[in-house]
Amino acid sequence: MATQDTSPLEELFTVHRTARAFASRPVEEDVLRRLYDLVKMGPTSGNCSPGRFAFLKTEDAKEGLRPALSVGNVERTLSAPVVAIVGHDPLFFEQLPRLGSVSGLRDWFAADVGLSEETAFRNGTLQGGYLILAARMLGLATLPMSGFDSLMVEERFLRQQGWRANFLVALGYPQENPAEEMERLPKLNFEEACLCL
Repeated sequence: MATQDTSPLEELFTVHRTARAFASRPVEEDVLRRLYDLVKMGPTSGNCSPGRFAFLKTEDAKEGLRPALSVGNVERTLSAPVVAIVGHDPLFFEQLPRLGSVSGLRDWFAADVGLSEETAFRNGTLQGGYLILAARMLGLATLPMSGFDSLMVEERFLRQQGWRANFLVALGYPQENPAEEMERLPKLNFEEACLCL
């Protein structure tokens, strides 16, 4: 847990861990709105903002997710107060006349399906990363995961909007006294993961 001497950087990257369980305290809608208000301020290319988020809060909604989850993710996902479906809008470019500063950008993306799909996926993923970091700064615990059937999730939750599912993030407040915390897994060092050219 963080102490008064913990810097914001330490809090964000070394104190917070992937959640294994959550407190029973609900995450209210005003917290989710504040979360999105932070996420939307993170940069995306050309301010394209393709990220879309479905927050599953009710038991019925979360139960609707059950058949799409990998077996190992069911219990801990459904125990979270909220499960966020992090996705993107493949037709994000329809908003560019309002969001972008370059004229003709909408038509450029609309004419190139490959470019628009790549841009939507890349920037939507980036916004999903912002969601995890912003949630941590708001005091929420996060459990990001990719063990699910995305087509099933899209059909059940996103079909009407035409959005695509990328990954899930279970959200909630951390347990006060979590059971024995798993030892942090190793990470690659600088020489293994980085080049300075």
